[in-house]
This record gives sequence, C-alpha cells and structure tokens, in this order.
Amino acid sequence: MVRETCLTPKDFIYPLFVTFGKGVKKPISSMPGCFQMSVDEIVKEAQNAFKLGIPAIILFGIPEHKDEKGTEAYNPKGVVQKAVKEVKNKVPDLIVITDVCMCEYMSHGHCGVIKNGKILNDPTLELLAKEALSHAKAGADMVAPSDMMDGRVAAIRDLLDANGFDEIPIMSYAAKYASAFYSPFREAAESTPSFGDRRSYQMDPANRREAIREVALDIEEGADIVMVKPALSYMDIISDVKDTFDVPVAAYNVSGEYSMVKAAAKLGWIDEKRVMMEILTSLKRAGADLILTYHAVEAAKELNK
Repeated sequence: MVRETCLTPKDFIYPLFVTFGKGVKKPISSMPGCFQMSVDEIVKEAQNAFKLGIPAIILFGIPEHKDEKGTEAYNPKGVVQKAVKEVKNKVPDLIVITDVCMCEYMSHGHCGVIKNGKILNDPTLELLAKEALSHAKAGADMVAPSDMMDGRVAAIRDLLDANGFDEIPIMSYAAKYASAFYSPFREAAESTPSFGDRRSYQMDPANRREAIREVALDIEEGADIVMVKPALSYMDIISDVKDTFDVPVAAYNVSGEYSMVKAAAKLGWIDEKRVMMEILTSLKRAGADLILTYHAVEAAKELNK
C-alpha cells in the first residue's frame, strides 16, 4: 500500500536479435535464454511478449552479408525490414522499435564509415538516416539511433520529415558509455570491432556532467525519448537525466548485466528471480520510465503471477 515504486510489464522494451533464414533459433552462449532468431521465430516471440503485457520490442539485425558501406542496414529487403513488416502484420498493436546503427552491418564492426583507420562522423550520418528511413518505410513505430555519432538525431529527423514520416519518434541512445558490460552483446549481434575499440565515439565511464551535455544536444536535435546505457552502474546518470529534462527516460539493462545474473544463478550463488526483480525495480526507482531488458519476458511472468 505504501510502496513508492511499482514495476509493471508496461515498463519493458524487449530486445530481440533477428537473423536470416527460416526456423532459426540459435542460442547465444554468453546470454542464456536469448537467441538469434529468423523472422518467423521473431514473430512468435513478439506474440508471446505482447500476451504478457510487454508493450514494445526493439530489433537488432544480423545480416547475411557485411561490407564497408553497411549496405544491408538500409536494404528494403533486409532482415530487420522484413521482421518489422511481419511483426506489425501479426501483432499490430505491439510497438516495434528498431536499433539504428552500422556496427552489425559493417565488415569492420565499427559504428561508422572508416578511412585510414579513423571513424568519419559526417559521412556516417547519411547512412544512418537512410537506415532509419528504410525502417520507417517498413512500418517501424520508432527508431533508436545507438551509434553516438554527433548530429545523427538531426540527420535522421530531417530525412524522416522530408519523406512524410514526421510522426515517427526517435529514441536516442543519448548517454551511451564505452562500457565493458557490452561484451556478450558482441556475440549476440556479431559486431565485435576488427580493430581498436569504440572509446573515440562513446562516453568515458568516469564522466557524469558530460551526460547532461550529450542528452541536451540530442533533445535539441529532436529526440523524443533519451536513453542511458548501461543501466546498473549508471543509476546516478539516469537520476540526473530524469531530474534535468522533461522527456521520457529509457535505461538499457545491457547484456553483461543480464549475463552476470544468469551466471551467478547457475552457480547457485544468488536467487535469480529476486535479484532480477530488485535490479529492474531499482532502475525504475532511479528514474527510468522505460527499461530495455533481456529479462523482460521472465520479469513479466513474475509480475503477472
């Protein structure tokens, strides 16, 4: 009766990895309970999530072909574009969000165009905007740029508006840190950089005030929802963003956070369900309006009991 923070399945966004083929449900070894799935399997998973009261999914693509221009990212017949169409056809009331980034589609695994070993910010913006537009044309309800290139929200907003998609909201990965907690995701999305790392365009984990500047810039460019990523070690950032800005705040409970819970539970060191629910509740308590989490289905089942 006096509980201050109440968690519900409506707080969750469920990340899913879509790959080519049919009848594919390939386990991700470092993320127990998560899979790379073909479009037909994604539809089944989306239907199940919706029945549990989860209002949204976010799709990440694993293409059959990668190159230095990331052409599969904006291919109208790409795996994400196909998945969007099929999910919206079968589960029309489920909100389908798409991750907009180039890392899964580039042969080198980085989030942008590379020349002489350097990431080129501005040439990448054009590709990101093309990718977002292709998702909108496929029927996506929302696009979520995760690349951390400067100016990408404005580039995406301009191209969407110019093509009649001014109603499509943007959920920006606004404060995305160069974190070691992403490691299992690299396997899931097959996006490990072939050289170097992403510290030149993602944030320093030691910086707190910089997050406010990054979020402010994205809101100024047209972001409708802003995200903090990772979540568990960055609850101070979630709280700061929530207190500073009058927009919805999302938090990404990332792969490493998920996998640590799974690993410790497997060893019998923790009560998995209680720890899972405590983490998710703490993220909402810190100020997250939306929580992207691989625990979404399991947590929804617990909340629905």
